[in-house]
Amino acid sequence: MRTALYGAILGDIIGSPYEGRFRAIKTKNFALFDEYGRCTDDSILTIAVAEALLKVGANAADDEIKSSVISSMQTWGRKYINVGFSRSFKQWLREENPKPYKKSSNGSAMRVSSVGWFFDTIERTRLVARLTAEVSHNTPEGIRGAESVASAIFLARNAAAKDEIKSYVESEFGYNLSRKLDDIRPDYYPVFGCDVSVPEALISFLESTDFEDAVRNAVSLGGDSDTLAAIAGSVAEAFYQIPVELIKEGHERLPDDMREVLLQFNEAVGNIH
Repeated sequence: MRTALYGAILGDIIGSPYEGRFRAIKTKNFALFDEYGRCTDDSILTIAVAEALLKVGANAADDEIKSSVISSMQTWGRKYINVGFSRSFKQWLREENPKPYKKSSNGSAMRVSSVGWFFDTIERTRLVARLTAEVSHNTPEGIRGAESVASAIFLARNAAAKDEIKSYVESEFGYNLSRKLDDIRPDYYPVFGCDVSVPEALISFLESTDFEDAVRNAVSLGGDSDTLAAIAGSVAEAFYQIPVELIKEGHERLPDDMREVLLQFNEAVGNIH
């Protein structure tokens, strides 16, 4: 089934029971939908950015996009404040006039998947990905993480081969995607910087055989599992598509307001849902 945004949200739900140093696992053999699997901040902000783009449209000015992203993230974040936001981002959500706070964590990359689907050129995709990062994560690394993930999704949905996606990300963003998961996994642990989680998530996609395998790869690293799986899943969705049964299971775990944005966004980008 051709969809958008479900990859990030399903990855988040599937990875959430294994997030953190004491819950991380180092195997691909785990229950795909654990009873404790739930939407976290990754899903909430993915929906928020998507809704922001829907409100302003593909041709909006830079300032208009930023304003819409801030407003939407604050609205959704305040509504679902206890889903796993960091202390610093909670403070950002509560501020009357929030300012970027020089973070390089993977929050900018985990929420960007809608940008990879919404625009007709990779140049526009990269620009808007940068804008969505800059409202909070205004560091070179925070921006690089968002741009690279959105670019990979754009290329995947436009039928680029894996070696083309790998080559583009490596040449444009400087990530090393030539490592192997089996070499990364033994010493990897929960870390939150874009530079030490985005490439690992992209490698999880590159080594995968289908959508589910990409998510299992990401969780098996034993890192920031929900975010790694959300990023890997967002690219895998664009490359492979997602089985209908997984879409249905994900739907059952979402509140109505999130489902509504998912449907609206998929209609806007011409996908079947």
